[in-house]
Amino acid sequence: MNAAIAISLVILFALGVPIAISMVLASVIGIEFFSRLPLLMVPQRMFVGIDNFPLMAIPFFILAGNLMAAGGISERLVDLAKSIVGGLQGGLAMTCVLTCMMFAAVSGSSVATTFAIGSILIPAMVRHDYPKPLAASIQASSSELGVLIPPSIPLILYGVSTDTSIGRLFIAGIGPGILVGGALLTFLYLFCKIRGYGLRDREDRTGFVSAFKRAWVAMLMPVVVIGGIYGGVFTPTEASAVAVVYALVVGGLIYRELTFRELWPILRQSVISTATVMLIISAAALFSFLISRSGLPSQVAAWVTEVFDSPVSFLLAVNVMLLVIGMFVETSAAILVLAPIFTPIAMQYGIDPVHFGLIVVVNLALGMFTPPLGVNLFAACAVAKLSIDQLLPWLLRFVLVVLACLMAITYMPWISMGLVDLLY
Repeated sequence: MNAAIAISLVILFALGVPIAISMVLASVIGIEFFSRLPLLMVPQRMFVGIDNFPLMAIPFFILAGNLMAAGGISERLVDLAKSIVGGLQGGLAMTCVLTCMMFAAVSGSSVATTFAIGSILIPAMVRHDYPKPLAASIQASSSELGVLIPPSIPLILYGVSTDTSIGRLFIAGIGPGILVGGALLTFLYLFCKIRGYGLRDREDRTGFVSAFKRAWVAMLMPVVVIGGIYGGVFTPTEASAVAVVYALVVGGLIYRELTFRELWPILRQSVISTATVMLIISAAALFSFLISRSGLPSQVAAWVTEVFDSPVSFLLAVNVMLLVIGMFVETSAAILVLAPIFTPIAMQYGIDPVHFGLIVVVNLALGMFTPPLGVNLFAACAVAKLSIDQLLPWLLRFVLVVLACLMAITYMPWISMGLVDLLY
């Protein structure tokens, strides 16, 4: 059955069938022709896959991100970031990274970050003489910070699929998020100095005090959300609902940029995004059930422990595999299918599941801005009105920077686990 499902899946991918539909159809083929299971298992297992309370955080964080984009929060975060690094050559490019770090701390979605920040900063960078493909590449690579810095939808999915503490995963994501953000900031500063970009970035820069006064209410959001989780006030799932209420109050009552007329399209877009993610989760749950029932995870575990005799070689092999898979498979689906298989094997090597979760998420985050199926890449191209092939010569630099960070996160566990060990 495994071979039939795998072959069916590859053929469907090659035909351009969406990932969720491909997994469902491949599973149906496996059940109907190569097993004795009834087809009733299809809706049953798909429903079981999304019948999980922590998954309620996903639609709320998606809605919170869309509310912030429409409520004036993204513009204020851009001004605050520009007031901090805008005085440097290349400061506008660095503003993109810093703003994405701030927005990631309150949205949890890299795609929402791409649209909210890219619509402001890509045109601004072009006006300041940055090549448009470079501006779009900076935005696409910076937005992946949205899946590292908590709250993070992929970290929630990893926690649900492997029964790992979401609170510990959120804390563990802070170190890698700061590392990747700091590496991108450093690279852009040196790159702009060498290539002569960003000579006019000091223009239109506001003072830090005035920018902070406009943005401090928005910056309180991660304090409220993350502080509430670790203060024991509410769970990560409840925190997502708090984020929605906070975004509504800030955008509608304090900044007064969010109107009732705008709520319907925001809710509509949030429902569409949520339905897309949930369909992938339910399809992956069905697919994972059949894979587990076939005994493939135990076979893979036996093969891996026989071939790789140390944690170092195992992690290197996993990284290579995830890098390739991340280029072709949507992040949520990859996590839901692969994490339950490889996390128990990692634990056999003495690797903490929280640390391994960050390795998986950072690795697959690379796939978000690499062709052919990088969602951030598509979003940045849509904002900049460019084709993917125009970005490729510029993207390689950013891929190498994040890849170097991935190696550090993989083989220096304290980057992820330092805060976790301190707080738990």
